[in-house]
Amino acid sequence: MSFAEKITGLLARPNQAEQMGGIDAPWYMKYGGRLLGIVGAFFCILFGLWNVVGILLLNVSCLISGIIQMVVGFVVMALEAPCCFFCIEYVNDISNKVDARPLWNRAAFYCAIAIPPIILCPGLGSIFACGLVFGTGVIYGLMGLGKKASADEMRQAAVNSGFAGTPTGAATNDRASIVNNAQPFSFTGAVGTDSNV
Repeated sequence: MSFAEKITGLLARPNQAEQMGGIDAPWYMKYGGRLLGIVGAFFCILFGLWNVVGILLLNVSCLISGIIQMVVGFVVMALEAPCCFFCIEYVNDISNKVDARPLWNRAAFYCAIAIPPIILCPGLGSIFACGLVFGTGVIYGLMGLGKKASADEMRQAAVNSGFAGTPTGAATNDRASIVNNAQPFSFTGAVGTDSNV
């Protein structure tokens, strides 16, 4: 087996649709989320290294933020592109286990790990790199919500729930939405504007 075949085998994830919980998400959401995660992880590692250099300016919070940011980058890279860590055997197993979980778990995890570096060192490098990881979490959250229903299905659900509006031209009751024990509104003139007093 050649090196190219090994890489192709690592990149191919034959049961990806089953692992993603059978979610019928558009192809651009699936690949876009994975690509954004890989790019975000790369920038997290790069800008995390830049934040670690902040120790030269005696900025300890940026040092801690940089370390956390690099760890976030490596974790996201290991989950999104386990082929980058083909030397470490168990990374592919961990990635498969994470892929088998519901998508909202991954979304919440990515959003949660992207916030601490920004809080510790709110610089452009932290905001940009961790923002990409946070965006990846948002995309996975949207995929976890599923497809939008058709207009007819939404209309029928609204009619069944009782929240559908009345047809145009039908008589409406103005007091229908007012609380039963509320007094009707009254409009009076302005108080205290009489200049003869």
